[in-house]
Amino acid sequence: MAISFGFTISQTRVVNMDNCDFGKLHQLERITPSFKKCMNCGACTATCSAQQFVSFNIRKVKSLYTMGQLGGLDKELAKCMLCGKCTLVCPRGLNLRPIIMNMRKLLTTK
Repeated sequence: MAISFGFTISQTRVVNMDNCDFGKLHQLERITPSFKKCMNCGACTATCSAQQFVSFNIRKVKSLYTMGQLGGLDKELAKCMLCGKCTLVCPRGLNLRPIIMNMRKLLTTK
């Protein structure tokens, strides 16, 4: 008899780095050099106001952008309300507003 604990094990995710597009990442790093200072601590995600209303995880978006997995990120970034709470709690003092706005801009341009 199988016992249900109310959760399932996530499928593993393999990213083939040979198929990733790093051009947008290099553009973002040129426009907003502070992007490199992020250490992926998750403080921004923990305090995000948008998360109360929609499923939004800025840490995940940043990780996917860094790995060149750009599919669907424009829709995810549109969920950000640019309230600035993430900037207040960032231990590195990153201003995430220009980073998010530049990500949006780069994802909509070819």
